[in-house]
Amino acid sequence: MGGWLGVRALVTGATGFIGSHLVSRLTELGAVVHAVSRKVRAHVDGGQTWHVADLCDADQVSSVVRAAQPDVVFHLASEVTGAREVRMVRPTLTSNLDSAVNLLTAVADWAPSGRLVLAGSVEEPRAEDGAAVASSPYAVAKWAVSGYARMFHELWDVPVTTLRIGMVYGPGQRDVRKLIPYVTTALLRGESPELTSGTRMVDWVYVDDVVEAFLAAAVCEQAPGRVFDIASGSQLSIRDTIELLAKIIGANQQPRYGAIADRPLDHAQVADIEDAAGVLGWRPQVDLETGLRRTADYYSAAL
Repeated sequence: MGGWLGVRALVTGATGFIGSHLVSRLTELGAVVHAVSRKVRAHVDGGQTWHVADLCDADQVSSVVRAAQPDVVFHLASEVTGAREVRMVRPTLTSNLDSAVNLLTAVADWAPSGRLVLAGSVEEPRAEDGAAVASSPYAVAKWAVSGYARMFHELWDVPVTTLRIGMVYGPGQRDVRKLIPYVTTALLRGESPELTSGTRMVDWVYVDDVVEAFLAAAVCEQAPGRVFDIASGSQLSIRDTIELLAKIIGANQQPRYGAIADRPLDHAQVADIEDAAGVLGWRPQVDLETGLRRTADYYSAAL
């Protein structure tokens, strides 16, 4: 693929945090963008075709793939939650696994030459970790998706790549229940955010860097059948991250650490980005302080 001009790209989860950034970037590069959403869009930017579909419905997924005839599919639609409640098992299974299997099947049937890039998670259990237990319903669902992706590649030559993504942050994250938007908006309002102990170590990655990783994976001839970690390759505790954010904002109030219980089975998972660097030619470009400053500026302007 010599460039993105005229390339037919299908993006699921197109109204989500990463998906909306990816749609904008593809449009900017001149791709023919087909975007999938569960709801009709009230406003659509030029150069994009929007499809309304429930990805858990195999027939609807097949219809979208047949209509779009994509050269590349970016699958970002997901039920993203770290919740440990048993009630989350079924929705995360359905939203993450069923949708991915439906899409893999549709691509195999209707766009066999199309490249497919899946959004995985660094929270997935890894073979090198031995008998590691998945830390959440979300993590085990993503792990299962990666397994199906490998099978589709090996059995039916579907050119699929999985990106195990770290903790993504940046401007435009509309779900203010997520850590960075929640703390940022609270501090900007002069409130004290209620947090866990803050001891968990996190591997952060800026949203624009994640978008570039998806683009790199889509064009790399050595990527199909592979799994790549996409993050910074380093860790910082939640407490230290929040202290840096508070310093950037100039907040005087103190977060209430320990107001919320730490989640069970939370463990540090640092990404190994050397394969992404060596094979995809990708490394993160935005350091944490710069990214947090851009994020704080975005929410400050939005309040």
